[in-house]
Amino acid sequence: MGIVKEKIKDLKAREARILEMGGDKLVAKQKEGGKLTARERLDKLFDEGTFREIDMLVQHRCVNFGMADVDIPSDGVVTGHGLVDGRPLFAYAQDFTSRAGSLGEMQAKKICKVMDMALKAGVPFIGINDSGGARIQEGVDALSGYGQIFYRNSVASGVIPQISAIMGTTAGGAVYSPAMTDFIFMVKNTSYMFITGPEVIKSVTGEEIDFESLGGAMTHNEKSGVAQFACENDADAIDQIKCLLSYLPANNMEEPPVVETDDDPMRIEDALNDIIPDSPNQSYDVRDVITAIVDNGEYFEPHKYFATNILTAFARLNGRSVGIIANQPTVMAGCLDINASDKATRFIRFCDAFNIPLLTIADVPGYLPGSQQEWGGIIRHGAKLLWCYSEATVPKLLLVTRKDYGGSYLAMCSKDLGADMAFAWPTAEIAVMGASGASNIIHRKEIKDADNPKAKREEKIAEYEELFSNPYCAAQRGYIDAVIEPAETRVRLIDALEIMCSKRELRPAKKHGNIPM
Repeated sequence: MGIVKEKIKDLKAREARILEMGGDKLVAKQKEGGKLTARERLDKLFDEGTFREIDMLVQHRCVNFGMADVDIPSDGVVTGHGLVDGRPLFAYAQDFTSRAGSLGEMQAKKICKVMDMALKAGVPFIGINDSGGARIQEGVDALSGYGQIFYRNSVASGVIPQISAIMGTTAGGAVYSPAMTDFIFMVKNTSYMFITGPEVIKSVTGEEIDFESLGGAMTHNEKSGVAQFACENDADAIDQIKCLLSYLPANNMEEPPVVETDDDPMRIEDALNDIIPDSPNQSYDVRDVITAIVDNGEYFEPHKYFATNILTAFARLNGRSVGIIANQPTVMAGCLDINASDKATRFIRFCDAFNIPLLTIADVPGYLPGSQQEWGGIIRHGAKLLWCYSEATVPKLLLVTRKDYGGSYLAMCSKDLGADMAFAWPTAEIAVMGASGASNIIHRKEIKDADNPKAKREEKIAEYEELFSNPYCAAQRGYIDAVIEPAETRVRLIDALEIMCSKRELRPAKKHGNIPM
């Protein structure tokens, strides 16, 4: 056998050992827990045969605490690049079967390398997290590794899409990199995120809580809002990541992909003419409006379980990606509160960063009243929504379906905050407040002094409704560009999007603004 063949044989032997990961026993344990291995996850993510691994042969350099004799294949992480639906992408997947995927100096260097490559190439970056946390034996080197990753998350933010998949335990400092990315996918019953685990919490505070309640997928989707997606299993998470990517450009210098559609842009949807209830106190599901107007009724909804009084979604109009922000009348009458403001703000800023036009569907009676909201900082949180709409320079479309009152009218992308095209249905009510409350304030003395206060109050309410509980006063002043028949909504929105897709808007030069965080 020649020397070249000997060396090739040696290479193949080294690769074979690494591909075994943590060994048959630990790989079997990983699968028994309902989880895929790191390499299986990447194989499912990338188009078949396109994944190219980088730094497969990297080894750790730690000699403390007996680590000199410990072999960790690929130092616990698989990194590389490939194609997803024919589009380039960089990714890493931590290997829990290899020393629990713990992060040390060399694992961090591997991750940082592919992050740098993704930024240079201008392509999305995905991190699949399944790690026991920092490799304690490496001390400050492990902490430094996390810091280097965090720094790159910040630099890449708004330049390339960054997506995190939590497919196991992610604890301590390891949670902050996913939190700095654009979207977090978690898997029900097998993924967890927390700063301090149940045992530490019990020892310090005495509180007893299990992993799922503390940091499970539904906890972070419903309560904290840290994660945007809760998936059934690893495969479902990867499928949903691919769906998300289909709406996004590769970087901030590109436009989102335009997809061929067989849904007629001139489609009239007569059902929308009957969707608004006769009674202003009755609700309707804004998802029915979205389904009726977007291509093929398809949309993709981040934060489905969090702050459900507002809805955010990606969809397409005549093949073009749009980001939708809509009040949800079936939950708290669509009121804005602290969590809804935060949810919408983050989504709007993401869409603006990546050239995705915005469609706002407004049906909002106001901000949620109450001391808890005031003490929680509804002023500061609500101001974020005003800020981000004003800051966004992508095409902005507004559709007012029913109530649109007061400060919340402004907060839902009014003309004054930069809506490029504003439409209203004939059922729209654009005013400072509802007729009843307004009449009580404006005509308080007149109602009080009347022979029949109740009749006088009803008279004044009817008078206010005639003046303001309609879209025409706003349309007369140019705050609404057109009052449209609901059935024609899809046609008018597509026409507006097509004419505004070449929009260019410049802002004063500055380092950055100081958003009211």
